[in-house]
Amino acid sequence: MKLKKLIALSLTAIVALSLTACGSEEKAADDGNKTKIVVGASPVPHAEILEEAKSILKEKGYELEIKTFDDYVLPNTATEEGSLDANFFQHTPYLETFNEEQKTHLIAGAKIHIEPMGAYSSKIKDVSELKDGATISIPNDGSNGGRALKLLESKGLIELKDTEIPSVLDITENPKNLKIVEMQAEQLPVSLQDVDLSIINTNFAIQANLNPLKDALFIEGNDSPYANILVTKEGNENTEWFKALEEALTSDKIKSFIEEKYNGSIVPAF
Repeated sequence: MKLKKLIALSLTAIVALSLTACGSEEKAADDGNKTKIVVGASPVPHAEILEEAKSILKEKGYELEIKTFDDYVLPNTATEEGSLDANFFQHTPYLETFNEEQKTHLIAGAKIHIEPMGAYSSKIKDVSELKDGATISIPNDGSNGGRALKLLESKGLIELKDTEIPSVLDITENPKNLKIVEMQAEQLPVSLQDVDLSIINTNFAIQANLNPLKDALFIEGNDSPYANILVTKEGNENTEWFKALEEALTSDKIKSFIEEKYNGSIVPAF
């Protein structure tokens, strides 16, 4: 009886291993034969750039589905959970902070473009007009908030501790006693009338019909390190479909599209 039981258990184990192996092979085959890529993106300019890439991917045998998001959290959580294959809306400092805080496993892919962050106002025409105690709004996420503070520092409005991602607590000098208000990035253009100055990400500025080159009082230079990147979950970065997506978004066609459509307010990063 013991021998029969041992043989039965061994056979069961062999069958289980075989099924597991088959399942792995099937999954690998599925990944290899993937023809539809689902990407989450901010409406402007990311989704517009992806729309332009559809024809390039079609020639490579892929269908591109674009899902738009108005915030900076859901695209990452959806990519982590697998309902999105990739996303396109963020820069590396934001991704690194998100991974650390949310314990996600997202990987940075190709750099696509740079959106210079700018300062906007409906009350003043020049930064020299800022009065003592003026209110300035900035994004409330760590990486973009730190980026906004560095932009303010570059104009001599504040001084910061020497740290990679500064917060309002790192302000060491504030000669005009400026009130720094943090809020969700997508709300910054909407609340522009309520503050004296707002530091707004270019994608949200464009959505609000603000032209970074014409309407911003001052703006980051083209040497900004905050290039927007393609992102996927760890394990997908070497798949054929992700490489095809990267190649499409860094093609000459996309470079020309960015340069012609956005006329310098958005700059190719490749």
